[in-house]
Amino acid sequence: MMIIAGPCVIESEKVVFQVAEELKRLSEIYPEFSFVFKSSFDKANRSSIRSYRGPGLEKGLKILQKVKEELGLRITTDVHETWQVEPVAQIVDIIQIPAFLSRQTDLLVKSAQTGKPVNVKKGQFLAPWDAKNIVEKLKHAGAVDYYITERGTSFGYNNLVVDFRGLVIMSEFTKVIFDATHSVQLPGGAGDRSSGQREFVLPLIRAAVAVGCNGIFMETHPDPDNALSDGPNMLPLSSLQMVVETVQRIRSAVSS
Repeated sequence: MMIIAGPCVIESEKVVFQVAEELKRLSEIYPEFSFVFKSSFDKANRSSIRSYRGPGLEKGLKILQKVKEELGLRITTDVHETWQVEPVAQIVDIIQIPAFLSRQTDLLVKSAQTGKPVNVKKGQFLAPWDAKNIVEKLKHAGAVDYYITERGTSFGYNNLVVDFRGLVIMSEFTKVIFDATHSVQLPGGAGDRSSGQREFVLPLIRAAVAVGCNGIFMETHPDPDNALSDGPNMLPLSSLQMVVETVQRIRSAVSS
């Protein structure tokens, strides 16, 4: 069971380490989970041209490498273009493909060819069974390990819903991660930026773990209301341990 967590975008080294140190602490309390730190060096799909995107590839990877070396955490971050794959693969343990790019064949193939595990966010526009085509592309390119992450499906304008049947369907051909915080996002819901409903994050996590998944993805921040990206749907860092404890208890109950 993986727990993938971190701030949406790298805002500063201070914020990154504040979250990563909490993740490290929880990894020692819950050794049965595989903790992975996630943050983006560039958010290339922001709603507005004026929105903060991140520190960029070079500076962002240096910060992520420092987290890996000093805390010993596994690392993931997302790539948007094929030229980013090689330098990212030198640092991270898992390469992540954003939902809007989940059908980009060249990006999938290039990522798979690194030999690193690849986690693909299922596009908001895809049915669960469509994800099988993503898996086939990864396998064809020689992927040794891969995941599909459910992050909600477009439901009208500025809204997402989660069809939990999809976790069952996709588990027939891949390992499945549930993205709890992007699933409660309201894309473009605030006009020039996305909004969100973080009050539904924990209920959806409970449901996903009960249905069955191989991991939980959740973005978290020390002060989400003042975060530079995805604040309305991110979890407060102070609640992360409670969420992990909930995952552990439900998983234990389902297993028994």
